[in-house]
Order: sequence, then C-alpha cells, then structure tokens
Amino acid sequence: MTSTDLHLPRGATANAPYVVDIDPKLAGWTHSSLRVVELAPGGSHTFTTGDSEWIVLPLEGGCTVQIETASSEQAEFQLLGRGSVFAEVSDFAYAPRDARVLIASGAGGRFALAGAKCERRLPARYGPAPEVPVEERGSGSCARRVRNFASADSFDCDRLIAVEVITPGGNWSSYPPHKHDEHRPGEESELEEIYYFEIDGPNGLGYQRVFPSREGGSDVLAEVRSGDAVLVPDGWHGPSIAQPGHDMYYLNVMAGPGETREWRICFHPDHTQTTGGYR
Repeated sequence: MTSTDLHLPRGATANAPYVVDIDPKLAGWTHSSLRVVELAPGGSHTFTTGDSEWIVLPLEGGCTVQIETASSEQAEFQLLGRGSVFAEVSDFAYAPRDARVLIASGAGGRFALAGAKCERRLPARYGPAPEVPVEERGSGSCARRVRNFASADSFDCDRLIAVEVITPGGNWSSYPPHKHDEHRPGEESELEEIYYFEIDGPNGLGYQRVFPSREGGSDVLAEVRSGDAVLVPDGWHGPSIAQPGHDMYYLNVMAGPGETREWRICFHPDHTQTTGGYR
C-alpha cells in the first residue's frame, strides 16, 4: 500500500449513509471494518451484519439498538451514549453475524460500527459503561487513558478487538512503536488495525506514524484531523502525537486470522532501552 492508501482523510470513504465506510475490500485485507453513521433527531439506520460481528458504539448522543438474528431471536438495548468521545466512557451493543440491526436515535447523534469477519455466532449483548476497564497507560509526556471496552480480555467476541484512547494535548501515545503483523505463539499476534481520530477543539490536529517492519512494508507519516482514519495492515506503528492544547481521541479496531483472539505485540528494539515498553 502507498501512504495515500493508508491515510484516509475525512470524507475519503464516505458512502451514504456512512461518513466513514472502511471494509476489508477497501483496506486490502481480510477481517477489520469500521463505519460511522450520523443520525438526525428522530433518525434511524438499518443494516445486516452478514459474515461479520459488530459493536455499535455511540460517539455522540444515545440510541436504541434492535437486533434480530437469523433464528428470529430478538434483543433491544437502550444506549445512553455520551456528549462526546472526550466526555466519558460509553455503553455499547454487540450484534452477531447473520443478524439485522436497527439503530434509532430520538435526539440524533454519531455512532461507530466496529466490525470483524468471524466464524462463530455469539449472542447479542449489552456492554454497560461502568463495566468498561479504564487503564492509565504510560507516564509523563507519554501518559494516556485507554478504554478497553472490547479488548481481548474484557468482552467476548469471536475476532473483533476494539479500544478507545485519549491522549492529552502535547503527549505521545502508541509509544514506543510496536507491531502485531506476525503469528508468533505467545509473543505476537497477527492483527489488521484501523485508527479513527477525533481532535478536541477547533483547528486541532495530530500526527500518526507507521513505518516498515519488513522490506516494502507500510510507511506513512500522516497529519490527522477529526474524522480521519489510518490503516495499519503491517509495520511498526507509533507514535500518535497530539497537538498541544488539543486532546486527541482514537478508536482502534483490530482483527486477524489467528485461531486465538489475543492482543500480543512486539516493541521496536530501538526504543525499548529508554522506555522499557508501556510504563
């Protein structure tokens, strides 16, 4: 992939009704997907999950999620949502493969759909905000807050792994650089990854680096703004840098071909002597 393929500015993947629509075909890989849908007050959106599992995550506002599976099982969840991604953790809903999903919002809002192609059909479920593990990762200028709402060890999915990260203005996150593009049992898992960004405040921006872990691998340094996405099919990724005075949010969506759903990473050896990893 070229750097242009990896950095997807706001609107580059818009495909009505989605303002962001990244699927495996567009990304050139096999599993990970991300959509963002904006609903006007009283608006609704219906989609079928197909061969993928999906999490409905409010970015702004709340909604009702109705799920009907192929076996006619039905579930309905009220998502309280939040005022913005910078305000607080949100509740969410899990929709299995082979299902029909209706999202309706009385007050309107923006909703992320994080997806992954999968084999097993798990039950539809509600993820309460108070049960989302929040991790304070790093320290000093590398401090950030990680919301592990669908990490591999916090919420059961077949393939999908998804977390949110808040990086304070002026700080670095996704640091030290790390990768997960090889299957090495017990050491590293093979995962495709999407970064979706929002920046707090007008005219805010950030920077995202991805560089090769192999000859001809992914290589990009992108200036990112609200609504942008960066694809990480392979390679070392990090740092993610927030402009001073502007906190940076990103949603990470990951999935891969491994038999075990796990997040195992390898840190870049040139950066571990001074950092010791995520400390």
